[in-house]
Amino acid sequence: MTEKGTILLVEDEVSIRKAAQMYLEHVGFRVVSTGLAVDVLPLTRQECPDLIVLDLSLPDGDGMEVTARLRQESDVYVLMLTARTDEADRVAGLRIGADDYLTKPFSIRELAARIEAILRRRRSGVREPDRHLRFTHVEIDPERREAAAHGQPMTLTTTEFDVLLALARHVGKVLSREQLISVVWGGNFYGTDRVVDVYVGQVRRKLEVLTNQQLICTVRGRGYKFVDSPHQEQGGQERAVNAT
Repeated sequence: MTEKGTILLVEDEVSIRKAAQMYLEHVGFRVVSTGLAVDVLPLTRQECPDLIVLDLSLPDGDGMEVTARLRQESDVYVLMLTARTDEADRVAGLRIGADDYLTKPFSIRELAARIEAILRRRRSGVREPDRHLRFTHVEIDPERREAAAHGQPMTLTTTEFDVLLALARHVGKVLSREQLISVVWGGNFYGTDRVVDVYVGQVRRKLEVLTNQQLICTVRGRGYKFVDSPHQEQGGQERAVNAT
């Protein structure tokens, strides 16, 4: 079977790790596994996984701390596994850079389905235009997947970049949560509207730190809107930045 991608599976419960690895390999993934937090960064550098399945409760470290360190050098997708049922804990994980979460106990089939849904974003998620998007305060390069505000590079996770790009490509227009889910996450979304709010909030805060401007507005009852002005060329002609 053709490999669908490489998964780094980080789970200290041996029975869960073995069962998950066996099933994921059966459905076509290459799986590298460990039960220790200390292995995550070295294996990420060595194996270049497409996605990391990361248990938040590990014997030698906290999964949230691991995610925070990981985000300093990689934008690899992260799917958290957690036994914590409190929404605040799950939201905290999303805020530090996780892309999705799955609460224990869980179905191995659902784990595989969520992984496939996340990886599908690369193929059918945000459509990347050929040209840069240039605004008064923000510049976005979809080809390189880079964004800058006032000339300073923005540190964004994969999902945060996709959220910013989706809003920027529809500058001045309101996108509902459902529209953002469709554009960023695709049709196979397993989370809740709260996930959208978290990521929009993260992007908005990062923009405000660099620009001291509120460039993403909440339109009560409708959704979110990117309100930066298109870049003006010398001579007053506006550079084209159109929604598609």
